[in-house]
Amino acid sequence: MKNYDPYGIIGNGKVARHLKHYFDFLNIDYLCWSKRSIEPDSIDLPILLNSCKTILILIPDDAIEGFINEHLALTKHHTIVHFSGCLSLPNIHSTHPLITFSDQLYDLDTYKSIPFVCEKNSLDFKDIFPKLPNTNISISSADKPLYHALCVMGGNFSTILWQKIFSDFEYKLGISKEILYPYLSQTMQNLINSSDNVLTGPLARNDQKTINKNLSALESDPFQKVYSSFLSAYKPDQGGGSKT
Repeated sequence: MKNYDPYGIIGNGKVARHLKHYFDFLNIDYLCWSKRSIEPDSIDLPILLNSCKTILILIPDDAIEGFINEHLALTKHHTIVHFSGCLSLPNIHSTHPLITFSDQLYDLDTYKSIPFVCEKNSLDFKDIFPKLPNTNISISSADKPLYHALCVMGGNFSTILWQKIFSDFEYKLGISKEILYPYLSQTMQNLINSSDNVLTGPLARNDQKTINKNLSALESDPFQKVYSSFLSAYKPDQGGGSKT
């Protein structure tokens, strides 16, 4: 199916802004609408619906089903696609960009490198986005909650940890957070190069004395529970720690 009519984009958050920037790179036409029409390219909803066959819903997960129910005519006259990694709705298509979006827009190569995760037994990614070169895969709707939980842990939980580390280095230890950048960069590179044999430190060595000192240093800190939770969750035969 070849459909080069303009896309309708519902929403004006980070994902919407990045998708529009990607579309601009590729000269893909789109029209935009949001409840808070604060962007100069936003138009009235009836105009968008009359002009676009494919409607992309890029609003918070909790609002997607309500929006669709409020505009049931959408499902009869348009191809509806939401971008939630967790939500699955009958007769509604979905695709989830497997990346994290920041306030800063990306370059074209970064956008092209984003994998998209779709639902099985749904419209093919290439039917929705015939002009996008991105890698795409499909999973079952039953697997989406687990898929998204893993994404949240990998991206958001690790970010919370590093925000904590940056803050304590600067405000408790008096050390600039920039000194941590090589450590962070090499940790990520080691994960990419050899994820099954990358763990170091007291967990990998089962160094209980060091672990107890770590826990004592975090006394009265809410992250002591985080440390303890990782101790409980970690299994040497699953984590692949280096013993050096």
